[in-house]
Amino acid sequence: MAGTGSDAVEVIGADRGARWVITCDHASNRVPDDVAGGDLGVSEADMTRHIAFDVGADGVARALGEALDAPVVLSKFSRLVIDPNRDEDDPTLLMQIYDGSIIPANRGVDAAEIERRLKRYHRPYHRAVADVIAARDNPIVIAIHSFTPAFQGRPPRPWDVAVLYSGDTRLAYPLLARLNDEPDLCVGDNEPYSGHLPGDAMDRHGVQPGRLHALIEIRNDLIETPEAQAGWGRRLAQLLDATRVSAEL
Repeated sequence: MAGTGSDAVEVIGADRGARWVITCDHASNRVPDDVAGGDLGVSEADMTRHIAFDVGADGVARALGEALDAPVVLSKFSRLVIDPNRDEDDPTLLMQIYDGSIIPANRGVDAAEIERRLKRYHRPYHRAVADVIAARDNPIVIAIHSFTPAFQGRPPRPWDVAVLYSGDTRLAYPLLARLNDEPDLCVGDNEPYSGHLPGDAMDRHGVQPGRLHALIEIRNDLIETPEAQAGWGRRLAQLLDATRVSAEL
């Protein structure tokens, strides 16, 4: 099904019938032309790394939405432009250095430019997420992210997939239990970092409104190809639907 949206966000399958809503906060590494002329001064190699977007997450989210008959909301700008998974007051909203790489065009950016990027990209993304959620009865929100196998100079991360949450564990705990029953997976519980981040996308659309939700992280070397992304999307759809039924959610 064709998507709709704007320069900031793409919505796929807004009229799909499931309770599920799939979001992908870091779907794209695109730098729009109105942001530093479309070039943040970051190398091409760095723009393909996790510092610019969640590698593979876009394809997983699309496949998951299709398998669940659920709408998918995807950002269309790099997290280095402005991070939609951060509160507007978070000091990491606009990164100047990330995992050893300097972001030259973000150095010295003033409050007016941050406000412009919020208005142009960050807020439209969140409005789209809110609108899609509001159109469903008793929605369940699933955020798809990916993580790098290791930060520079730090130990390898062993997890294949993880569930992040903050406070509300109605979906997270039974989903973790089901993932842990999969013999081929190393599963992280609030890894590689805690799901508690006040003002982030899941806090905003899941925790604060009291909606069923979970954030799923996949190690990005497992989802580098379209085939792997599609496979993970289908697998997660089966696991999520089975969890919803067994937990009577």
